[in-house]
Amino acid sequence: MFEIVLITSLFLLTLSIFAALYRVIKGPSMPDRVMALDTIGINLVAGVAILSILLRTYAFLEVILLIGILSFIGTIAFARFLERGVVIERKRDQ
Repeated sequence: MFEIVLITSLFLLTLSIFAALYRVIKGPSMPDRVMALDTIGINLVAGVAILSILLRTYAFLEVILLIGILSFIGTIAFARFLERGVVIERKRDQ
């Protein structure tokens, strides 16, 4: 019974990732696309965690941390790009 619930949740997470991917491609505005990318990152973390439980291994915990960190950095970079137009500011001597 527990495995059926885990497989069903993986299927629903996959559907959610595809819905967010559609929003990334067809999003009406750039902030909607950023939110969809953040949603994809969160769903990937949840999917890998469920897969780790299903396979009964701790090997994927580092992958979960890596996806979480990359998703956070990507969200911050997109937010800075939307706010200022550049991700990294460079001060030039004049």
